[in-house]
Amino acid sequence: TTTTTTTTTTTTTTTTTTTTTTTTTTTTTTTTTTTTTTTTTTAAAAATTTTTTTTTTTTTTITTTAAAAATTTTTTTTTITTTTTTTTSTRSSTATAIPIWTMTGNMNATRQYHTATTLANGSILVAGGQYSAIYISYHNGAELYNPTTGIWVITRNMSVARHGHTASILANGSVLVAGGFSGYVTLNSAELYNPSTGTWTTTGSMNAARHFHTASTLVNGYVLVIGGNNDNAYLHSAELYNPSAGIWTTTASMSVTRWVHTASILENGLVLVAGGSSNVSHHLNSAELYNPLTGTWINTGSMSVARQGHTASTLANGSVLVAGGFNGGSYLNSAELYNPLTGTWINTGSMSVARTEHTATTLANGLVLVTGGTRGIHLNSAELYNPLTGTWTTTASMSIARYRHKSSTLANGKVLVTGGGNSGGYLNSAELY
Repeated sequence: TTTTTTTTTTTTTTTTTTTTTTTTTTTTTTTTTTTTTTTTTTAAAAATTTTTTTTTTTTTTITTTAAAAATTTTTTTTTITTTTTTTTSTRSSTATAIPIWTMTGNMNATRQYHTATTLANGSILVAGGQYSAIYISYHNGAELYNPTTGIWVITRNMSVARHGHTASILANGSVLVAGGFSGYVTLNSAELYNPSTGTWTTTGSMNAARHFHTASTLVNGYVLVIGGNNDNAYLHSAELYNPSAGIWTTTASMSVTRWVHTASILENGLVLVAGGSSNVSHHLNSAELYNPLTGTWINTGSMSVARQGHTASTLANGSVLVAGGFNGGSYLNSAELYNPLTGTWINTGSMSVARTEHTATTLANGLVLVTGGTRGIHLNSAELYNPLTGTWTTTASMSIARYRHKSSTLANGKVLVTGGGNSGGYLNSAELY
């Protein structure tokens, strides 16, 4: 028996052909946004313009692929690519500003050797002064400047006419006026102005009559009065006013007599007194420090030049800038800096014009504005001191030449100059820088 087994293997190959059609759509959208921001800051001497340009470019690419086959399967793939590029560039340029003086309302009376005090409400209180060349022509009048309206309004009179006095703002907002000269008499009287009521009240009298002294409000609220002249007697005495008690007490005296000096409060609370004169012919370059905690004086470094009728300005870095003055033989354009850390003076750039009986105001930008004064002729010129470079630059001149005037800083940063005198007489005009 023969068995035959036949195995047949059949291989079936099925080939499926798929035809694919691909369609690609590319959409590109480019959006460019340019934003330019310009910030301009104008200082008294220079304007700084900063331009910031931001360019944003957004590119969106959308690719759509559609696949269609013999089958009913459709695959759609969407790819979104977003590219954002931001470029920021900053350009700074410094341009010279063109500061100007503008006239504002006139005071109701002419005056020189007056005081001008900035009140808490922003008004300026002007009090006393001399109103004519006649020896006994002194004011007891006072008036208020309103920075918003540019108008002066008369307020109540002091009880005594006076010039060459001092005015100090107290912690409670009142103004303490002390001493001065009235007619042929040097005064020791003092009075307080209340801004809320617009009235004056007498307070305790100083132990010594004095004019052309200095007054400094200390950190503890007391007022320190220093030196001055009492009927041709030069003083080295000092006394303290206590606002709570309304009385004066003597404190230690300076090492030398002096008047027409300067007094500056330092960051450490000490009071720096510099220059002045100790008699008609002896002008001083010496300086000394008063310590309110101990009630004592110590000598410190002397200036390189003797001077009276100069100005002293406290700078942002704590140094004190002394400028100009008179040394008995010549008018000065020199300036020097006192360093409280070392107790020494160094010379700095000189003003372009020598001057005395001028004013100096520290501006919000740190520069110091010097105005007017005299060098034998009365000046309307003004200059700016830059503490960073130690140099002076001339700025716009006042409309009117003046000396023995006063300068006050307003809340808006402007400087108000009031009164003074020139060859044409005494002034009631005021102008703004």
